[in-house]
Amino acid sequence: MKKFISVFLFLILTVTSANSENDDPFEFNQFPGLISKLRITGPLDFCGEAVQLESQDVRERLEKELLLTLWDRPQVALWIKRSSRYLTIIEKMLKEHDMPEDLKYVAIIESALRPHAGSHKGAVGFWQFTEATGLNYGLVINSEKDQRRNIFYSTQAAIAYFKELYDLLGSWTLSAAAYNMGEQGLLSEILAQKTENYYHLYLPLETQRYVFRIIAAKMILSEPDTYGFRYTQEDLYPPLQFDQLKLDCFQETPISLIAQAANTGFKEIKDLNPEIRGHFLAAGSHRILIPKGAADGFQERFKSLVDQWKAENKERVYVVKEGDNLSTIAERFNVPLPALIIWNQLEKNKHIYPGDRLVIYPEDAE
Repeated sequence: MKKFISVFLFLILTVTSANSENDDPFEFNQFPGLISKLRITGPLDFCGEAVQLESQDVRERLEKELLLTLWDRPQVALWIKRSSRYLTIIEKMLKEHDMPEDLKYVAIIESALRPHAGSHKGAVGFWQFTEATGLNYGLVINSEKDQRRNIFYSTQAAIAYFKELYDLLGSWTLSAAAYNMGEQGLLSEILAQKTENYYHLYLPLETQRYVFRIIAAKMILSEPDTYGFRYTQEDLYPPLQFDQLKLDCFQETPISLIAQAANTGFKEIKDLNPEIRGHFLAAGSHRILIPKGAADGFQERFKSLVDQWKAENKERVYVVKEGDNLSTIAERFNVPLPALIIWNQLEKNKHIYPGDRLVIYPEDAE
């Protein structure tokens, strides 16, 4: 019944769209014919390696992924709109390392170019690294930072990983499959099935689909107009514009002070630096991004704000006693419970124990 309703709604949308007089670039005056768009004549490649369209099985698998991708047209529209913000960065870094440009489509199907994308397996960020793999390729992942969410650091790690996979497997297609299922698992299947041809390997179903999903994304984004996605440059999200600077923090420092020094808001600093977790920047040296043009005079403003903050918010350390809990401590010092949690980077339901030390900035200390 649900499938019937979905098909019915799709047909209604198709008819409505075909008769629409709306000429907005991202409004679809007419959906392209689904069957005609599946007439893949080729040649087609991934990273310069031919897609074996002479095989009926390969054609069917590619058609399936192309259909499923086209079905989710709003998602594809978001891919296109985000591409001007992030794909140009990925393309530049791939070119600098002499890597195939087609690898950029891996990031699209992995995260839809969303820095905070996450999976049930614990993969995070643009390239969906697990914590173990991210750490293995030099990413900082701890309670204070998660560089899987940073487009520059995570792309650098993905390039390093793909280089190793290609050196091991000698094929970009197999490298993409290994990126999805792990190189050891793939090597085991190659050994057991006695073939190094991705298109002939029987792999976990997700990996059997994986390269075809990448190719479908490439086909659509390479020729968006062919698939009914018409837009102008003004429809795309603006590219990232920023100043980068080194920031030395001698103690945990509120991100709100960085925002004030950059003449912007807390959210913009977090959006430019999605790897920063929580409300504070840890003690140490950091490379951070601030809005374009804000670097001029930033360090002086930041130092003045930090000095003022230290003077106005002299830190008080409270040693937890028997019978204390976060709510009673917040009430005793007349501070909001959420603020107490943020100051100490705690989880709401975290237990505290006698002897624990809590930082408090009381309005009316007793």
